[in-house]
Amino acid sequence: MIKYDLRCENAHVFEAWFKNSATYDEQAGVGDIVCAVCGSTHIEKAPMAPAVPRKGTSSLSKREETAKAEANKTAIAMTALRQLRQLRKNVEENFDYVGPRFAEEARKIHYGEVEQHGIYGEATPEESSELREEGVEVAEIPWLPTTDA
Repeated sequence: MIKYDLRCENAHVFEAWFKNSATYDEQAGVGDIVCAVCGSTHIEKAPMAPAVPRKGTSSLSKREETAKAEANKTAIAMTALRQLRQLRKNVEENFDYVGPRFAEEARKIHYGEVEQHGIYGEATPEESSELREEGVEVAEIPWLPTTDA
């Protein structure tokens, strides 16, 4: 796994993990990397300082390695939660909430019955599956609470 600091065209900086550098290149090339703040797909690597150990330092003990790995997992999870909350905020600020009428409204947009615009709401798994079969682009987003409360 490799971690990159990334920056969108609007200067929002965020971290992302990739299997390897080729995976990053592939995802960036097709626009699969999205800024959680503004939704931009114009992403580039931000400058990073490599983690180079000082000469002569001893290796970490097994306990220290385990603690460092756990801290890293926690940091990754916290970053993911922060990005999902930012995504929720962006959706709520920029899309129309249609509630349980999501499938109906998505079809109207897809078939040109209403002007194209961003919507969000609820759909059953069956409705989501039917929309995909019809060629309607839908995405399911983990909808986290806005706070840890």
